[in-house]
Amino acid sequence: METGHRMHDADRFPDPKRVLDATVAAVLLAVLSPLLAAAALAVAARRPAGGVWVREIRTGRHGRPLTLRSLPVRRLHLDALSRLPHVVRGELALVGPAPLPPEDPAAHLPWRQSVRPGLTGPAQQAGGSELPWDEPLLLDQDYVEHHRLTADVALLLRAPRRVRGQGRLSDADHRTPAYSTAG
Repeated sequence: METGHRMHDADRFPDPKRVLDATVAAVLLAVLSPLLAAAALAVAARRPAGGVWVREIRTGRHGRPLTLRSLPVRRLHLDALSRLPHVVRGELALVGPAPLPPEDPAAHLPWRQSVRPGLTGPAQQAGGSELPWDEPLLLDQDYVEHHRLTADVALLLRAPRRVRGQGRLSDADHRTPAYSTAG
């Protein structure tokens, strides 16, 4: 009879996605700290007393509430990059479905709760709210159900192009130039 604790492989080996997330986020945070600090100072100069961070309640992994802090600066997507500490702490992933507010019914779907929400993901890079109403949900679900670490790397490599306003991944981009929805 065995009386000791038996370790599972998952207990012995770190999750490769988590290792990638923590490493890349820590490096980005170190490199971008001066830019984020300058952005925080600029925000502080324009805002009334009370802090520079915008706090939003979102749904994290396993349905847990998450207080997401970000700088209210869209330029160069510094608002998203200011969330890198959440990735380092393991509350967010670099790539995953967008963090949703608790009142959004999609936030409570089992497949969504099985992963950490991400700074970027297939739906965000495809245009998010500019897509047909169900496409972001389908893109996120496909990502979660068929996740590969190579998909994360590919999405991370495409993210800087998306910031510059290039790169879409919607069905609308595959239509012929003469296509029109007008009658």
